[in-house]
Amino acid sequence: MISRAEPGRTSVRPLAVLVAGAFFMEMFDGTAIIPALPAIAESFDVSAVDAGLGVTAYLLTVTSMIPLSGWLADRYGARKVFCVAIAGFVLASVLCVAAHAFWQFVAARVAQGFAGAMMVPVGRTLVLRIAPKADLMAATAIFTWPGLVAPILGPPIGGLVTTYASWRWIFLINAPLGLVALVFALRMVKESPVERRPFDGTGFALGTLSIAALMYGLEITGGGHDRWPLAGGMIVAGLAVAALAVRHSRRHPTPLIDLSPLRIATYAACTWQGGLLRMAINMVPFMLPLLFQVVFGMSAAVSGLLVLTVFAGNLLAKTVTTPIMRYFGFRPVLLVSGLLSAVSLAVCALFDASTPYATIAATCFLGGVFRSLAFTATNTLAFADVPPATMNAASTLYATTTQLSIGLGVAVAATTVRLAADGSSPAAADFRAGFLAGAVIALAGASLFLLLAPSAGAEVSAGRNSSRQRRAAS
Repeated sequence: MISRAEPGRTSVRPLAVLVAGAFFMEMFDGTAIIPALPAIAESFDVSAVDAGLGVTAYLLTVTSMIPLSGWLADRYGARKVFCVAIAGFVLASVLCVAAHAFWQFVAARVAQGFAGAMMVPVGRTLVLRIAPKADLMAATAIFTWPGLVAPILGPPIGGLVTTYASWRWIFLINAPLGLVALVFALRMVKESPVERRPFDGTGFALGTLSIAALMYGLEITGGGHDRWPLAGGMIVAGLAVAALAVRHSRRHPTPLIDLSPLRIATYAACTWQGGLLRMAINMVPFMLPLLFQVVFGMSAAVSGLLVLTVFAGNLLAKTVTTPIMRYFGFRPVLLVSGLLSAVSLAVCALFDASTPYATIAATCFLGGVFRSLAFTATNTLAFADVPPATMNAASTLYATTTQLSIGLGVAVAATTVRLAADGSSPAAADFRAGFLAGAVIALAGASLFLLLAPSAGAEVSAGRNSSRQRRAAS
């Protein structure tokens, strides 16, 4: 096990940057492919709907295989698993480029998803195990940005690459990035002792089935009324199997999906309340491009530029996130950023075809600032009180619930808009319902953070008010 700030070990900041790069590759490939689906369908002579299997297979594999990453890291060593995952992701990306048949492409996407499921949780564990409390906030801020940036940059970059080159270049981009990441990983990351705990086959089967059923059910909820019975059946089945998985995990001495981190108050709050915020925040990259192009008739270029203002807000927030959290502490930042995220979603509901571009850009920019603060605060506080011995289990579980909340956010957005449209082509009023639903979800998540203790995470924030908060709590 890697101890915190152990002499001779990997320094925190460079490793956090490395993990952020791996996280960006994984998230980028999940979003950049979306505007390329028509071109992919044409290349393999399949329908655009069938081409969507390339997205679904990837997301299902990433989410359902994440629980396995923790066991593999313990069994074979985090450094080895992380490096093999990067190499596997690069190889799978090249196979996507080289695919001549659609089944080959889907198989390569599954391999990509498996490697991605190993990269991010294991990489985050490597950082969190060695990060001193004082550096945890800065490290988390670094490897949080891909989750904010990739969903915004992926679609416009994917569209531009597909339009002016070929969809295959979307995957070829990963090759040089991945090879550089692999070289640095081999040089920077130190190995940790392995733990030969037995493999929980029953837990793996139950967890994989439940996550796959839930993700697939959520994925197809926006596919139309005719798919809702199947979607509902998959979601119910997934929840039922998940209940069995939870029961098994609580009884097994060494469960694959370890739920014990949920006993930590700050971790549980960032998992459940933070999950609501992630749901709402991830509705934005899905709905805005559709509203701008399908309803307002904007070009892909104009739509992409407006959505990129969210990215600009993310970047600005990164320069002030750490000082703000150090000064005010976690609970006020989570309450205010969650509330303002809800307000920005509600303001998006007021957009119509006559809304000035400057107003739209300002709203998106401020929304990016608020979502960046909320993401960084929850991702930091989640691990503030987790002991090093539990870090692997906590990282694995958190990555799984994060992927589920992202899928649930997109599913809620798609279903709300489709219900409002009631079988007709979506109009601005239909998207209004989606943005308002997101605002309500964000408001609920922010409000529940009132249950946090005022001193939550004070040791990590080390802010100006932290001493006073600790005295008040005692």
